[in-house]
Amino acid sequence: MKNIILTIAAVAALAFLSVSCKKDNAPAKPVVTFTEVGHDNSKHAMRGDDMHLEAEIVAEGLIKRIDVEIHKENGGFEIEKSFTEGKYIGVKNTEFHEHIDIPADAPLGEYHLHFTVTDQAGQTVTAEEHIEVIEFDEDHHHDEEE
Repeated sequence: MKNIILTIAAVAALAFLSVSCKKDNAPAKPVVTFTEVGHDNSKHAMRGDDMHLEAEIVAEGLIKRIDVEIHKENGGFEIEKSFTEGKYIGVKNTEFHEHIDIPADAPLGEYHLHFTVTDQAGQTVTAEEHIEVIEFDEDHHHDEEE
């Protein structure tokens, strides 16, 4: 009887340790650091143009998807773009560099940017930034291209 109790105790202890180890081995949540939001990190986007968006991403659990959402502070207008395939997916470290189209009919004013990275373990992290959508400026637009 003593051997049965010791065997059960040993099996229970091993089961507990193996579950504990699995949790300890889970990858860290992704980390996002914006390096540029808008041209020269101005935090501005011109309607009818595109907004420069750059971020460093570290995802030990490998990137599964990236979602960008830009919505008007007081609601009513939203821009969404998702990246579920391509150069950012399945990698651990990357520099995200994209130009997000801002429609010509986007209302001017304050917006909130949500940049969400989901790893293959299902963990997510969202970086946020306030931006302002401003009127298209032809002179400023050409300066950016030079």
